[in-house]
Amino acid sequence: MKTSTRIFVLFLSTLAAAAWTQTPTPGTGVNSRITNAQIDTRPAGGSLVRSFQSFVANQNDAAWVGYRVAIVPGQHNMCCWNCNNGNCCSGCTLEGNRDGSFGVSGGADPVKLEGARELLVLFRVSLRGVDNIRTFTEDCPIDAGGLHLTLFEGATPDESVALLSTFVTSPSEREQRNRMQRAIDAIGMTPGPAADQALENFASPSQSEAVRDKAVFWMGQTRGARGYQFLKRMAEQETNDNVRYQVASGLAQSKEPGAIDTLLKMAQSDTSTRVRGQALFWLAQKAGNRAIAAIDNSIANDPDTQVKKKAVFALSQLPKDDGVPKLISVARTNSNAVVRKEAMFWLGQSKDPRAVAFFQEILSK
Repeated sequence: MKTSTRIFVLFLSTLAAAAWTQTPTPGTGVNSRITNAQIDTRPAGGSLVRSFQSFVANQNDAAWVGYRVAIVPGQHNMCCWNCNNGNCCSGCTLEGNRDGSFGVSGGADPVKLEGARELLVLFRVSLRGVDNIRTFTEDCPIDAGGLHLTLFEGATPDESVALLSTFVTSPSEREQRNRMQRAIDAIGMTPGPAADQALENFASPSQSEAVRDKAVFWMGQTRGARGYQFLKRMAEQETNDNVRYQVASGLAQSKEPGAIDTLLKMAQSDTSTRVRGQALFWLAQKAGNRAIAAIDNSIANDPDTQVKKKAVFALSQLPKDDGVPKLISVARTNSNAVVRKEAMFWLGQSKDPRAVAFFQEILSK
């Protein structure tokens, strides 16, 4: 009997194709993607935060409540994918294990030429409190598990940011961390200056590292030039090595031209060996001649052997036609025995014919 592998993945990427069909419930827009739910809609009433808090304060039984809001431009897909023996389908379940997936194969939706225009933010409420937050793009099929779902209409990006920000606190428990992370995820996907400002506030030194790390990611991912400039200042002025480590990751998400320059500077001159190594890792993902030159420079000139090892690993992440010849050169000529050994290890992992020939040459001597 073949073993079936079920994989759940949450994508924040381009929707290249879909392999599922779903029979929608009557309705329009995002409501037509929600099944197995008792749905009602109501106006936000001039204040999403007040309307939401009033709903929660009067809700004892388990239910879902949420709203639709504009999403940052781009090809975004936030959904669940289930693969079984190579056949993949999409759709999220809200109940059961709460983060599960479902789907029906055998058909395909047309590939969208434009990205999603709306984000669906849902909160699970029970015993007058919120115990879960979920976010989806408008094209994701959702099974609500038979619970009641209330959707507030007319939510604005500013109102959404204000509500979600109430869940961003320094987490002391796993459930709090999950709510915090998902609230920041939703803010990161929301357009406008209110979301920009909220993320900058969450990245400030007054916040916990867990909150700062999450905000830094979205500063690079979706906040454009303003996000890049903020991360650049953090790279230059932040005193916490752990936070600068995350800043390197945030810069790697940015599409702004200056982000590579800042990563290069971090790789060359950051005071932390760990941060320099992280910057080198992300430079390797970007490739390009300038990134390769920075990696070569670190192998040759960085005073810390651990950073040199990180730089060798970065070579292994380059396209093979760039990385393998350089790894062979390091293994042949570098004066540091630890670095040579590291280069040989990654050559062995490459399974490249040029690496095999190099080892045959070494062993024949």
